[in-house]
Amino acid sequence: MRVIDLTHTITPDIPVYPGTEPPTFEPANTYERDGFRETLVTMYTHTGTHIDPPYHLYPDRTRLDEFPADRFVGMALRIDCRGIPEGRLITMDRLRPYGDLVRQAEFLLFNTGWDSKWGTPEYFGDYPCIDDEVLDLIIEGDYKGIGFDVIGLDPVDDETLRRHHRLFESCDIINIESLTN
Repeated sequence: MRVIDLTHTITPDIPVYPGTEPPTFEPANTYERDGFRETLVTMYTHTGTHIDPPYHLYPDRTRLDEFPADRFVGMALRIDCRGIPEGRLITMDRLRPYGDLVRQAEFLLFNTGWDSKWGTPEYFGDYPCIDDEVLDLIIEGDYKGIGFDVIGLDPVDDETLRRHHRLFESCDIINIESLTN
């Protein structure tokens, strides 16, 4: 199996969701004083590439640390969604060309090309999101996870997190956001 790193590097100047504090990196121990180096890192769990578990929205659902390690590894299918205009939806038309591979995959990764906007104000704009039919397919499937190269499963201005709620109310699945590469 080929492993590909799809994560953003966490740095003090990493783009964060509007209103969220950026991470801080403070020296905690030094070679000179303590004989070793250690850094105190403080950040929110939604910094950079991150994973939402069902517990993100439901206190009685699965926490991230409750998933077995093998739940984070598997065969992924990259769905090419590049070229979808701002504010438009990812529909089944984007999945149909992959045929049976969609059902055989353990992870569906939606590549909108939006990560090219990383580090700009446009990254937090009107990115493409999956429609209800695609969400139904995911909910009815047996996937370990889904992933996006955008900041969220829901549109940035959807404070109700409707898609997150539908996904996590009954699915034991992980949702990976802000992928790159």
